Amino acid sequence: MDLKDPRALKLKGILFFIMGLLAAGLLLVQIPSWQNAVLLSIAIWAFCRFYYFAFYVLHHYADPSFKYAGLLDLVRYLIRGKQS
Repeated sequence: MDLKDPRALKLKGILFFIMGLLAAGLLLVQIPSWQNAVLLSIAIWAFCRFYYFAFYVLHHYADPSFKYAGLLDLVRYLIRGKQS
């Protein structure tokens, strides 16, 4: 299924945001502390930066000609190099 409807894409983004808020909130309710809040924030920030690196930086700067569909394709590309 190829999701192209702008309304559906926006709804999907909002649902991801809500899921993230709920998950983070539930983690902090279970074990409330400033240390856990900071560590959770750092983990979220680091994964966001990795996502940006994986799907923007590598494509635009390392090898603009290579297209990959997901993280498994990216890992295969990084291990084996570009396959013709």
